[in-house]
Amino acid sequence: MNTSTSTASTLNGKVALVQGGSRGIGAAIVKRLAHDGASVAFTYVSSTQQADALVQAIAAEGGRALAIRADSADAQAVRAAVDATVDAFGRLDVLVNNAGVLAIAPLEEFSLEDFDRTLAINVRSVFVASQAAARHMREGGRIISIGSTNAERMPFAGGGPYAMSKAAIVGLTRGLARDLGPRGITVNNVQPGPVDTDMNPANTEFAASLNSLMAVGRYGRVEEIASFVAYLAGPEAGYITGASLTIDGGFAA
Repeated sequence: MNTSTSTASTLNGKVALVQGGSRGIGAAIVKRLAHDGASVAFTYVSSTQQADALVQAIAAEGGRALAIRADSADAQAVRAAVDATVDAFGRLDVLVNNAGVLAIAPLEEFSLEDFDRTLAINVRSVFVASQAAARHMREGGRIISIGSTNAERMPFAGGGPYAMSKAAIVGLTRGLARDLGPRGITVNNVQPGPVDTDMNPANTEFAASLNSLMAVGRYGRVEEIASFVAYLAGPEAGYITGASLTIDGGFAA
């Protein structure tokens, strides 16, 4: 992609797949990886218009992107997305597991359906995608999951299953790092705090209640998360693996 910034060539020739990449943090990650030179595929479920617009925006800047409709709760669809990425771009170097759902309800009212879907998308899809991607990755490959600071701190009621799902990613990341380290593939977990997106806007009463819990007193920006992911995807992060790295404005401090 044509750009004058110093980061423009860090991912030249690389191919990335972002699970859940059509909006919010995912879209910011897709844009940043494309900006840094990667060809980027991403999955989406229902926001076709947003997905197409993202592909067009990246193409307009000279980049390559591919939108793949796939529900991360469907293991076969996740595997197919990995295969489609390799078919389109010839290889796979970076996997970003960003797809996630958040269901909040009192314990007595939390449905088993919501519990199972939380695990299917937030945990199982990470394993399935990582397993499929690892079959294609060479030395220097990167697997990056988007966890949550709620794995370490859950300051409000009703979020137990969500916190549990994100805590599971911590252990999975450590285990996969051991599995794939001998092949030169790193596996890391990025744990954002509250971030300003259309699903969690920074201008609500709920956001105001969380701002007071953060050392910097504000929500994060999607670009801040994306820059962290881009660093982990790049060549300078080869000695970081098995780590859960918090970017939360001091929320868990």
